[in-house]
Amino acid sequence: MTTLTPPTRFRAAEDRGAKIGQVLRLVGRVGEVDEELMTRIGQRFWTVDEAGERLAAAIRSKGDDRVRLDQFHRALARGIEAVPDAPAALVAFFAEVDEVPSWVDRDLMNRGAEVYRRLGRNAGDVLLQLSLIGGYRFGGPTDLLVATGGLTGDMTRRRLAETQQWTIAVTEHDAMLRENAGWKLTVHVRLMHALVNHRFDDHPEWDAAHWGRPINQSDQAATLGLFTGALLIGVRALGVRITREDSRAVMHLWKYIGWLMGVDQDWLFDTERDQHRLNYHVLRAQDDVTEAGAQLSASIVEAQRELHFRRFAGVRGRFAQWRLLSMLRPFLGRRGLQDVGLPVRLPWATALVLPANLWRYRVLARTSWGRARIDRWARYYRDEQMYRYFGDDAPDVGRLDA
Repeated sequence: MTTLTPPTRFRAAEDRGAKIGQVLRLVGRVGEVDEELMTRIGQRFWTVDEAGERLAAAIRSKGDDRVRLDQFHRALARGIEAVPDAPAALVAFFAEVDEVPSWVDRDLMNRGAEVYRRLGRNAGDVLLQLSLIGGYRFGGPTDLLVATGGLTGDMTRRRLAETQQWTIAVTEHDAMLRENAGWKLTVHVRLMHALVNHRFDDHPEWDAAHWGRPINQSDQAATLGLFTGALLIGVRALGVRITREDSRAVMHLWKYIGWLMGVDQDWLFDTERDQHRLNYHVLRAQDDVTEAGAQLSASIVEAQRELHFRRFAGVRGRFAQWRLLSMLRPFLGRRGLQDVGLPVRLPWATALVLPANLWRYRVLARTSWGRARIDRWARYYRDEQMYRYFGDDAPDVGRLDA
């Protein structure tokens, strides 16, 4: 087996990453640093989703093996059988994604989706504040986002909207069945990532010697951890009660989503503890913050004023900014906000959210009437979020472009 030398970003700011990851070390019950795991993380900055890479190469090919995007979309919608004389790369890709692993438990995934939906606004808050903006404290993926224009300038609200649409789609009941939107959008996003990888691999703006491959296995596993471990830590911090059974269900749902996205299977976990353990080591493997972190963070804060509101848009857009900055304070701390160039504000919004959640999830949730009420609140939030991001436009996850 070939041993790959990690890119120079590897462990470039390890002490800083360890300090940021102190909570992960505690909840993941990490004793000594696992050097074998660190080595794998370093090497997998060079490895990618191989099936997606082969399909992306075939889509951008000009030879006889070329795959057309309309063929991909037909196979995605109706199955590979709907594509006459399908190219080999397309057949191989769908052979992989159409095979459901033996460990998948449909009922457990639906339980995970139900738990996730019931989180309501808390899930949106944690994913935006702790997972997304918190992730901007490290270089690599942030620099790729700036290079692609994915989360800066006029594209910010659109890209946030697409992520919102995807997370809502994959957490509906039976969302991850082959014929449903969650499954199809996940496979769509997998190819979108592969096309970005293929485009930027030799791009002059991408410093591969320092960062590794643009969308690599280590960064993909870390991103998946933001939707699982980081999410569960974050909502608990906001007062939400998550039982062991709830945690197991959420982890199982995202384990399958990660598998469908092409994340290496040995980095797909059944338990929070294992996820926290990987996340802690990934933090130690990171480089320092770059200028991209501040650019992306500022764009997201500014985008709050561009959301669609049914009434009093100006006032509510400014309030959304204030609320976001306030809630970032307890999640990132003063130093974290300084890292991404955002002002430090008093955490008044969290002080309002916490007692409401304690009542909602620790009192109301103990009765069937209370759970039904929470479900109605959560559904209203999801519907409002789709309107705020898309307005009257039809939702549409990122356009694929060969």
